[in-house]
Amino acid sequence: MPSRNLVVTIDGPAASGKSSTARMVAERLGALHVDSGSLYRAVTAARLRAGDEPQLWTEESVLGAAQRVSFQPGTTTFLACIDGVPSEDEIRGDAVTALVSHVAKMAHLRHWVNGRVREAAASHDVVADGRDMGTAVFPDASLKVWLVALPRERARRRILQRTGAEPGRDALEAETDELEARDLRDSEQTQPAADAVWVDTTSITQPEQVERIVALAEERRPN
Repeated sequence: MPSRNLVVTIDGPAASGKSSTARMVAERLGALHVDSGSLYRAVTAARLRAGDEPQLWTEESVLGAAQRVSFQPGTTTFLACIDGVPSEDEIRGDAVTALVSHVAKMAHLRHWVNGRVREAAASHDVVADGRDMGTAVFPDASLKVWLVALPRERARRRILQRTGAEPGRDALEAETDELEARDLRDSEQTQPAADAVWVDTTSITQPEQVERIVALAEERRPN
């Protein structure tokens, strides 16, 4: 049954600006941002705390670590907490980043994460970003957005965000190649919903894309 709350999903390939756009859209709509990736990161961090070499991790042990993770509403976003404590710096660290993609492939963990995300939307208007929010998690979302940009532009933005400077040609080519390889690896999981609205951000500014998505969401807000 469709939610009586406003649910906006923003999916798309890596480095398409999903999270930053979703945060801005949520603020404009008076909704809470839901970053499903933060849950995978928090579970990975909780499993790291438990010890063992990562190559020895089993799906059962990762699901055990997930029991320490909760998703709690904050002022503007849901916070992934470990043992009840927000752990943003830890879950964004290099150790977690190196392992989270492996953890995110575990089918039973994906089911667990999707359940926590649906629970968030049961009591709040939300803007959820990820890879399959509009397909696997919220097939009845009020609005589904597929956010895209050309790989070269996504690579440029990623380097600019990381370094604060426009990339040189070699760095841009290397980053573009890496993104295209990741797109290929993610292609099975990362697909647009059949009824998604495509927003190509290659040639528009972030404020422009936020404005476009907010207008569409307001048109579809449940009564």
